[in-house]
Order: sequence, then C-alpha cells, then structure tokens
Amino acid sequence: MKIIYSYNKTGFEAEMYEANIRKASDDHFDFIPFNHGQFLDPRNYLEAVALDRLYQARHPSLVAMYQALQRLIAETGAAALIAFNCPPYHPDFLRTIAVYKVLYSGDDPGSTYIRNIPYQHAYDHLFYANPGYSRDMDMAEKMRYCGVKNADFVPIGVMEGAYDPGISEADLFQRPRDIDVIYVGAFYQQKLSLLAKLKRALGKRFQVYGFFRFSHNLFFIFRHRYPGWVSPVTFPERVRLHQRAKIGINIHWNEYNLGNERTYYLPANGVMQICDCAPLHSRLFPEPGEIVGYSDFDDLVKKIRYYLDHEEERQAIARAGFRRVMAEYRFVEITRKAARKIVDGMDRIGFSLSRSVPVWQP
Repeated sequence: MKIIYSYNKTGFEAEMYEANIRKASDDHFDFIPFNHGQFLDPRNYLEAVALDRLYQARHPSLVAMYQALQRLIAETGAAALIAFNCPPYHPDFLRTIAVYKVLYSGDDPGSTYIRNIPYQHAYDHLFYANPGYSRDMDMAEKMRYCGVKNADFVPIGVMEGAYDPGISEADLFQRPRDIDVIYVGAFYQQKLSLLAKLKRALGKRFQVYGFFRFSHNLFFIFRHRYPGWVSPVTFPERVRLHQRAKIGINIHWNEYNLGNERTYYLPANGVMQICDCAPLHSRLFPEPGEIVGYSDFDDLVKKIRYYLDHEEERQAIARAGFRRVMAEYRFVEITRKAARKIVDGMDRIGFSLSRSVPVWQP
C-alpha cells in the first residue's frame, strides 16, 4: 500500500524528514514524502480560521499545493494520506480526494485545540503524539469526546539525523561529556523565565543554544535578566552538543503536554533527561529509572546538582532512557506501526477507494 506523508520543513530538517520517511518503506508499505511547506509558509495558517480565509480566496500558493497533491495521488496510486502537524488541507478540499485521510496531530494540546480539532470531521483517522490533554481528561478521552472513531497514540519518536545511528551504545557512553547541563530550543516565551533562572543558578554549567533572532536575545536579556547570549546551532551541531552533555532539560507548554521531540532525542544521544510533566512519564517510559521528573524550579535545581554529583546514577538513567528509545521510539519503526494502524482503521470503517467524491474546483 502506498501512503503519502505530508509535512512542512525546510533546509536540513526537510532533507532529514524525506530520508526517514522513505526509509520507513518496506515490503508492505511504500511511504511517499510530500513537503507541503515548499508551497506556503505554515505561519500563514496556524489557526483554522486563517486557513479558511486562504481557501475561500483561492490563494495561488494554496491552490498550487492542492494541485500538486492531486497529481501525486494520481501518479502514485496512493491509498492513504498522512497530514502531519499544522495541516494545510481545508476540509472542503479533503472531501474531494478519495484516499484514506489521516490527521497526525504532533502538536501540544493547546495547538491541537486551535488547529487540529476543527479539521477532525474531514479525516478518517487521527494520530496524536501527546498522551495527556488537560486536568479533565487525557488525549484518548478527548478524541472520543470529539466523536473521533479512529484515534491512535503515535509518538513522534526520533529520526536518524537527530541522533547518530552509527554509534554503538558502548561507544556513545564512553565518550567524554564536558557539558554538565544543556537546553537547545526555539524562542518560546513561556519557557524563558525558567531558563533564565536556571542559568543564573548554574552559571557556566548550564549551556543554552537555540533558534533565537537578535531581537529575541535582547528580549531575553532585558525582560528575563538572562546573563548571556543564545547562539543558533545546526541540526548536526545539536547532535554533537548532546553527545557531549550529561543532563538535558526538557520543558513543555504545560504539565499535560509530554511528548515533544526533545523527549526522544535527548536519551537517543546518551543524555540523562530531567523533564516536567512528571505524572505522565510512565506513559512513555514505563520502567522506573529511565527519566527524571521535576515539579518546580527548586526541585529542578536540586535534582540537577544531585545527579551531577552522582555520576553512576546519572549514567544508569541515561543508558536506560537510551535503550527505551532505541527499542520503541525510532521514527522508522513507529511509522511502519502507524501504517498497520491505518489498515486496521480502514477495516473498522469499511473504507473503499472506489467511493465517489465531488470534483474540486480551484
């Protein structure tokens, strides 16, 4: 069965996605990458209402994207489409393509609410990457409450390129680690206060890198009193930095949001992970000693200092986390399992490729 995997990435990350998606193909499933980000910047449709405006106006770039997808479906004979993260496909367009449609919500619960839930009626199946949703319910219950008939947990996992699959476990853990604590990430305001406080508490022992513009750094320094300057790094540099780090900090949007990419690429690079969302840890790391949780800033600093002083315990946790990720959370294997979930979903709803659909008018 042929499955189109639609995503939006640029530069090295786009190449990494394409290579990993193609590598997921096997004797049963052929994955076809489609980078819809090359047509229109996703920042133009971060919310459903913004996409609706573009669609109603028949924005030329959106029309070109939809026509390219139609051609790809016709040329390949694809039976299914996975739309990953910040989906660009308007429901009124989706009703005109006959393939089995899967919405893969790889975002946090807040973003799920504003740019995934409005589209769910247009898809045959939904994948979600975060097990939690809110204090009222988890994501599985939220999907049922929204009336989604086919919904499955599919973790984001880690791609080759975000770690080095050519390094053995023994070699990875024998490498010298001269960075005590690390955080690499983009400019998200809700995380800045904690990062600044941690930098002031740990000084040079805590290294922060990320995708910060000049204005972002000025805001970070003057608003949050960050004592330094955050420099950008490439994806290969990020891998090398993490292979030198002892402890990695993970921060999510809120306490119900466990499951970002950092959750998986930290342990994949041999880093011991200290992460928020502690009540949800067992949903991804079921065995004790694979990840360390923290409740607040004081608890975070206390645990960082403890594990920096207890190297054997730190390394044991890092190694256990690495083994869990290698066993269950590599992207290629996750994607193949997702394909089997698609087949099961087709069977559950009696999906047929021969069903008639309206003709789309660009």
